[in-house]
Amino acid sequence: MIVEVGAFALILSLILAVLQTVMAGVGRLRRSPVLAGAADGAALASALAVAVAFAALIFAFAASDFSVANVAANSHTDKPMLYKVAAAWGSHEGSLLLWCLVMTGFGATLARARNLPFGLRTSAVATQGVLGALFLAFAVFTSNPFARLEPAPFQGGSLNPLLQDPALAFHPPLLYLGYVGFSVCFSLAVAALIEGRANASFWPAWGRWVRPWALASWAFLTVGIALGSFWAYYELGWGGWWFWDPVENASFMPWLAGAALLHSAVVTERRGALAGWTTFLALLAFTFSMLGAFLVRSGVLTSVHAFAVDPKRGLMLLAILGVTAGAAFALFAWRAPQLKGGGMFAPVSREGALVLNNLFLTAAAATVLLGTLYPLILEAASGATISVGPPYFALTFVPLMAVALLILPAGPLLAWKRGDLNGALQRLWVAALLAVALGLAGWAMFEPKKALAAAGLALGFWLIVGALAETAERVRLFRAPLAEVFRRAKGLPLGAWGMTLAHAGLGVFVLGAVVETGYRIETGRPLQVGQSIEAAGYSVRLDQVRVVEGPNYLAEQGRFTIEVQGGRTRTLTAERRFFPAGGQTTTEVGLDFRGLDDVYVVLGERAALVDGQPSWSVRVWWNPWARLIFLGPAIMALGGLLSLLDRRLRIGAGGRKTG
Repeated sequence: MIVEVGAFALILSLILAVLQTVMAGVGRLRRSPVLAGAADGAALASALAVAVAFAALIFAFAASDFSVANVAANSHTDKPMLYKVAAAWGSHEGSLLLWCLVMTGFGATLARARNLPFGLRTSAVATQGVLGALFLAFAVFTSNPFARLEPAPFQGGSLNPLLQDPALAFHPPLLYLGYVGFSVCFSLAVAALIEGRANASFWPAWGRWVRPWALASWAFLTVGIALGSFWAYYELGWGGWWFWDPVENASFMPWLAGAALLHSAVVTERRGALAGWTTFLALLAFTFSMLGAFLVRSGVLTSVHAFAVDPKRGLMLLAILGVTAGAAFALFAWRAPQLKGGGMFAPVSREGALVLNNLFLTAAAATVLLGTLYPLILEAASGATISVGPPYFALTFVPLMAVALLILPAGPLLAWKRGDLNGALQRLWVAALLAVALGLAGWAMFEPKKALAAAGLALGFWLIVGALAETAERVRLFRAPLAEVFRRAKGLPLGAWGMTLAHAGLGVFVLGAVVETGYRIETGRPLQVGQSIEAAGYSVRLDQVRVVEGPNYLAEQGRFTIEVQGGRTRTLTAERRFFPAGGQTTTEVGLDFRGLDDVYVVLGERAALVDGQPSWSVRVWWNPWARLIFLGPAIMALGGLLSLLDRRLRIGAGGRKTG
């Protein structure tokens, strides 16, 4: 009965989304507050209906109702409850329902943003209704999560064991809050284009209305990507945290577009300039999100991250992408001549620095897009297959981002409209000196000596010290009495502290990525019990291998002792797990956290007998400063949260109600 309630609620949510679109559209044409209010109510009711449907799906998984095809394909009675619940969004159908839940939830929140002008808000609610209706229709007609099986099987097939992990339980919801959150920026951009505002006074307010949504989406997406990267790092057992997998790129492209949107919206809000460019980025960020949904659900990619391999459903998603993005960009092309920029500014100014930032970010996103889609297009056109991996991105993406990061600390120190570049650089000379000195110290610390890695270290320190220098300049540190410094620091808006944290967090990430990538050490060989392997001054000894039984798997567990030079020891375990329900084997990495470093141990398959004794393939990595790779995004997301709490950025703040 509960499953039928969920199926009915899903259909009802589709009907309500259509009503939301129609009533908001007609309400805008007739300037009817009654119809607009009814559309707002439909948006809220649609979100509640999807929430009921999603709760019903979770109940079906928790109760192991194998009469539901989705549950039978992705759950098992022996699976722990956490993974039963997480399996509700671990499949194509369930994850699509989660997508719809987030989209309608954001739509309901947008409908309650009462301080937006009537015309803009009503047009945005209508646009959000169109997006919601399209994805809900896709769920109802091609990917129904409540489809029944007759007869119901006695046991389910279980979820992919690689996805049975705590990080993967939280990764998709956070990722979707970022992915789908950009839909509101998309809707606000379409609404602004529909309204056809030609007056420059409209755009500063619009920039303020868009920024909170972009900031929240970007922060959630940052955490979601970092969680996924950490899962890949410790679960897949290949020793790395990023491989430029096309599905990884699918989440990275909207992140880059969102970062560009955040910086561009600042210029639009403060100066009324770059209105057309900011609108374009608002459309692009969610277009990249929809492109990512297509890539992981169409069957064009084969990956552990992919949800579906059904080309028919892929064509439906491609049609949704083509209709929504095509219509939005066509509207943009029509209205672009009317998007007059606001205040003029000199090339050397804060606006100029933000424009330069945008150019590099969008160029970097373009290189990722090309590297992701070119192999697919080539294979579809000619049948030839090529692999585009880390070497391509190292030659294209990395230099672009390096230049962007090099100029980043100077931007906040430039004045609006017309800046003093020499003055900004003079205020950064101490930061530059410290960055170079710390880069040289790192070059001396690590072996072998690598000039490019040392330059990367200096760049990471430059971002951190440069961000702190900008804050020190604001509070007049070392140039005013301590009481005055504290007064100024207390008076700084949360947005300023958030920017400092975000830029410093980016520097922390750069440090971790450069050191881990440039200096990690990998070694491996077969080990018998009692034998050791050396890596970067660590001795890793295999003490025991035994079979252990988990709740839904059998594991061959290796127990290792890690000895550091000086005699200090620690123990850890690494496993190879076999899941009988799906017949799959996974790797559980052994991780020993050594300050900022990791000792990373993988137990492989049983190797050949040596002197009549069994041995196991063991691989060991020393990953220096790996902690910073995941700490940096956490600091960046915290900066985004702080900025979001700034009273100046409350959703819908700023601007009079106008028609």
